[in-house]
Amino acid sequence: MSWKIVADSGCDLKKIDHLAAGTEFERVPLTIQIGSEVFKDDDGLDIEDMMAKMYATPSSASSSCPSPDAFLQAYSGADNIIAITITGSLSGSQNSARLAKELLLEQNPKARIHVIDSLSAGGEIDLIVLELNRLIAQGLSFEEVVERITAYQDRTRLLFVLAKVDNLVKNGRLSKLVGKVIGFLNIRMVGRASQEGKLELLQKSRGQKKSAEAVFDEMLKSGYEGGRVMIAHARNEKICRQISEAVRSRFPEAEIQYQAASGLCSFYAEEGGILVGYETAAP
Repeated sequence: MSWKIVADSGCDLKKIDHLAAGTEFERVPLTIQIGSEVFKDDDGLDIEDMMAKMYATPSSASSSCPSPDAFLQAYSGADNIIAITITGSLSGSQNSARLAKELLLEQNPKARIHVIDSLSAGGEIDLIVLELNRLIAQGLSFEEVVERITAYQDRTRLLFVLAKVDNLVKNGRLSKLVGKVIGFLNIRMVGRASQEGKLELLQKSRGQKKSAEAVFDEMLKSGYEGGRVMIAHARNEKICRQISEAVRSRFPEAEIQYQAASGLCSFYAEEGGILVGYETAAP
């Protein structure tokens, strides 16, 4: 029985270490348009070049979701398919993935496929993908994997820290004055993905160390008790280490991983930003 885990590029993982037997992992890239130039968020993307051009371009930039056909192609070649996308509140990727599911079932009514709206991005998607691989490796049935990953998603969370807000200003979501104040005063915006998949501001911290402390404080408030942590960062390993130190000061055995953010997550988090996925205690 073969499996496919399909994720859009809201997932930062380019490959899964120790992939379960009989399983493939495939990313379906979104695209990012900056001025007249379009960047495909695949393995060949030069993220530093893309971000440099974004900051050098005065006009707003935007992202575009994959087509249903792109997902349909990714779904091919497996008996069981689990797909996961960035939150549907930020992108049409979820709709494309679901339309592709309908097309697949028209072609093959017996296909087993489940599409997950992560209601999130970055580190939380990464956690869910890794858990999917772990469940598949246990030899569970399709129905069991779907049941357990649904329960697992109920106890994962996402926090984010933004050090720059150029995109928000260019897109009219923040005033230019607020953007300048944030940069001048070294303010960090700390927020979360809500249960509805929307990004919400929780607090503002002055300086990176304070923002790392704020992240750990928010983790504890939401029920963190030493579970796995996945951090996607946009060229900012220092804050990853600061958060790791804070977590391990209370939970020495916590499993913490961090990695470079995908092009899409770098686009949203911006230079120095992070997306922190973590597990809370089971209800």
